[in-house]
Amino acid sequence: MSNIKSFLTLFAAILYLSVYSQQVDPSRQWSMYRGKSISGYLDQANLPETWDVNTNKNIAWKTAIPGLGHSCPIVWGDQIFVTTAVSEQDEGDLKTGIYGSIGSVPDSSMHYWRVYCVDKQSGEIEWERTAYTGIPEQKRHPMSSHANCTPATNGEYVVAFFGSEGLYCYDMNGKLQWSKDFGVLKSTFFLVPDAEWEFSSSPLIHKNVVVIQCDVQENSFVAAYDIKNGHEIWKQNRDEYPGWSTPNVYSDGEKDIVAVNGYKHRGGYDFNTGEEIWRMSGGGDIPVPSPVIGNDFIYFNSAHGKVSPVYAIQKNAVGDITLEDRATSNEYVKWAKLRGGSYMGTMLLYGDYLYNARWNGRLTCYNAQTGEEMYSQKVGWGNSYTSSPVAADGVIYIVDNEGNVYAVKAGPEYELLATNKLSQIVMSTPAITKDYLLFRTADHLIAVSKVE
Repeated sequence: MSNIKSFLTLFAAILYLSVYSQQVDPSRQWSMYRGKSISGYLDQANLPETWDVNTNKNIAWKTAIPGLGHSCPIVWGDQIFVTTAVSEQDEGDLKTGIYGSIGSVPDSSMHYWRVYCVDKQSGEIEWERTAYTGIPEQKRHPMSSHANCTPATNGEYVVAFFGSEGLYCYDMNGKLQWSKDFGVLKSTFFLVPDAEWEFSSSPLIHKNVVVIQCDVQENSFVAAYDIKNGHEIWKQNRDEYPGWSTPNVYSDGEKDIVAVNGYKHRGGYDFNTGEEIWRMSGGGDIPVPSPVIGNDFIYFNSAHGKVSPVYAIQKNAVGDITLEDRATSNEYVKWAKLRGGSYMGTMLLYGDYLYNARWNGRLTCYNAQTGEEMYSQKVGWGNSYTSSPVAADGVIYIVDNEGNVYAVKAGPEYELLATNKLSQIVMSTPAITKDYLLFRTADHLIAVSKVE
């Protein structure tokens, strides 16, 4: 009888997983930094217009996450994944605002790098895993953390990257599949190597391949690994300054290409072989924003230094496509703005328009095809904005570091629809899933939803 019960239990579990997997639409999962293909939007999300953390109005749940991490939450089905670094001494103090200090936090305490899986419906922690324990190889900037990289998942595996502390792959139940150690990844200001700011480029998963971009002070590279076993598929060295950008993948109609931002080497690599397809130099010399894809273009922006450009590059680009001095177009660069790019924020391509949210809160809207500026407007009253904009159902969400969430109407004319307060420091980009808007604050994971 016990054998029959065990068989029936196992059969029911297999049946449940089969039905559950069929219900999950991969195209609607917020599976990596800024969602699928770094698009930053999810329509038909059914989100509330207003909420209040203090009164719990339209707050489904609020879950404390120990430690400090600026990684964004990701979602697959009813599972939310987020990472953190817990210290015995570093209390996670953050210095927000726009200021010129380049120094690091003088902390050498023991840290615990962890991955959390949270139930989307209840906010309860399903499991947690400690990936690595030790003293950080790199110090962090006062605005940074030791867990900046957003994890990624394909519904079978979840990968978490902690820079110098390694890359880890788990199954959806938290069982470690493999890990990789890349040594010390020196994420520093290229002019002042002692100014350590910590690593921040997130992994992506495409066709069961994990792609990472490691632009650091020494031995920069971009590489691809088999998600099932961690075996290296290809690796390309890069002559590049340290950067904090996450790569993306696009198709030119014949092959998939990995797009990477950079200063000396912005470009595209063949997804299957790692062969360089095109390259471009110039721009902001501390590249942080990621490339976004759409309208047959790859859009880039960056800041710091002499220029802060925005580029619209054609998907059929090949060879060296670097612009001539002060030029704004060539055979493969459809249009460019030499100033106005963002230092921190990845742009949002939503409908016919490209939105660029800068660190000071200024939102600029461009015609995505022509580059025509539609408006440029300061959003809200915050002093600094490190979160990238996201959108759902015609509404763009922009968050400042003080936790004020501004809802802006999508389209060629600026209109502020609402302002909601989270009353906590927010450094990371929110995630969107059906019925939920998820915010990672300095202390919590907060789920905004239409609560009856």
